[in-house]
Amino acid sequence: MKRNLATLTQTVYDVLIIGGGIYGASVAWEASSRGLSVALVEQSDFGGATSANSLKTIHGGLRYLQTADLKRMRESISERTTLMGIAPHLVHPLPVLIPTYGHGTKGKEALSIALKLNDLVSFDRNRLSDQQKHLPKGRVVSKTECQQLVPGLTIEGLTGGAVFHDAQVYNSERLTLAFLHSAVAQGADLSNYTKVTGFLQQENRITGVKVVDVLTGNSFEIQAKTVINTSGPWVNHVLGLVKPQPPQHQMGLAQAMNVITRPLFNHYAVGLPGKGRFWFVSPWRGKSMIGTWQGIEPQNPDEFKISEESIQGFINQINEAYPPAQLTREDILFVHQGQLPYKGIDPKTGEPAMLKQYQIRDFTAEGLTGLISVVGVKYTTARDVAQKTLDYLFKSWGQKSPPSVSATTPLYGGEISNFSAFLQQAITTKQSEGFASETIRSLVYNYGSVYQDVLGYLKKLPQPSSSDHAVLKAQVLYAVDYEMAQTLSDVVFRRTELGSAGELDESSVQLCAETMADLLGWSSTQIQQELQQVKNISKHHTPILSGV
Repeated sequence: MKRNLATLTQTVYDVLIIGGGIYGASVAWEASSRGLSVALVEQSDFGGATSANSLKTIHGGLRYLQTADLKRMRESISERTTLMGIAPHLVHPLPVLIPTYGHGTKGKEALSIALKLNDLVSFDRNRLSDQQKHLPKGRVVSKTECQQLVPGLTIEGLTGGAVFHDAQVYNSERLTLAFLHSAVAQGADLSNYTKVTGFLQQENRITGVKVVDVLTGNSFEIQAKTVINTSGPWVNHVLGLVKPQPPQHQMGLAQAMNVITRPLFNHYAVGLPGKGRFWFVSPWRGKSMIGTWQGIEPQNPDEFKISEESIQGFINQINEAYPPAQLTREDILFVHQGQLPYKGIDPKTGEPAMLKQYQIRDFTAEGLTGLISVVGVKYTTARDVAQKTLDYLFKSWGQKSPPSVSATTPLYGGEISNFSAFLQQAITTKQSEGFASETIRSLVYNYGSVYQDVLGYLKKLPQPSSSDHAVLKAQVLYAVDYEMAQTLSDVVFRRTELGSAGELDESSVQLCAETMADLLGWSSTQIQQELQQVKNISKHHTPILSGV
């Protein structure tokens, strides 16, 4: 992945994608893997907005049983298995426990039936040969076992618990990058920090976009046969650049928040019943991730920020649902935040009623061709929606589509047939070379089968070694040279796992800044500006620990 803006002006692409979140990345991979010429532009950094706010859970859609929506459930189950197969280093099984109360819809009997139906609907969930990715059947547990697994639960009416398995993303930012890397390997041209400022139009046909390089201020144009808008919360803004504007193009946007805290539970994700909903508390990288809180205060996506009042309100609701947590603001190590599409207000709860179904919208019927807008509602099914988008695109062109291969082709770093064996072999081999086992484990979980490409950058250091500092420098070199990292924040929050789980190590951040400065020729002033930017993000999201 190289950022070469001149390349973007030298061809007429089959597809130009606006937005480099998980949906844009998935569409880029799907389109390029079917032989199309592809360009993608992102106004900030790849996967830096709502895609980074994923709860990290790849849902099989158990809750869809409540509405008998078996179609969506099957889609989710299939994508869960697909992601474990094409990104085995990043997506792993996650055991989930839901306490049961009484003998009604939340009781053990009802959940027992739900688990059996879930097993039936997900009959092919273990089709992968790698047994590390196999999900056992659901089961109910006794009240005693439930209390042992989740100490401190409200015991009034507690009858036991329901246990089933979903999956979880170790690093959602790197999953987005894996899709982008795969697209580039098939010839796609990408650029971050490239903002769309307008459309190229020939009467009623979109023929490309006008963009500005955010880093230099230079403007240029990119031509394309079709433009696909996957800009997430910026979908309204992007459509607003079309002249005349398409009717009914405004999408309602709700606030969404997940928080990282000190660990509350071990091993199991737990569904805690709150007022009219469940809070999910998932173990993630040695912490707990809790979500998802939603609000409806309207905000411009460019200025979006969850308020301290909302964060405290979320904390209060968690403590009410699980009093032993006793969380305070200081326990919130990171706040993941984003904006999601919603369709109105739920009259029963007063909360936003989230959009349940993705949208693939073509504007031909409204007199505008060459533009498709894609609105996603779920991280889990981004690849599937991308597949459907390309099926639709070829149909709109009157062409027969080449078959999709994205469900069976490993993503970048995903060439691993047996994850546990691969991990153990990597640890054993590299320990003999002086690397700590935890260092190699982290590299394999983040980079998968290409982790040695990262270690290859150790040779570019003045004094190569197997120390953690040297490995971190190698990751920075890799991020800048091969993954378009432009700022310190890109490296800290999206290329490495330094920042997204909270508790930033100040010395590590400083090391990253100095390494990038040597590479990019930053002045001492710019180094301070980059450090300050990280601190500004951290101030709202997470405390910084010094000298660890």
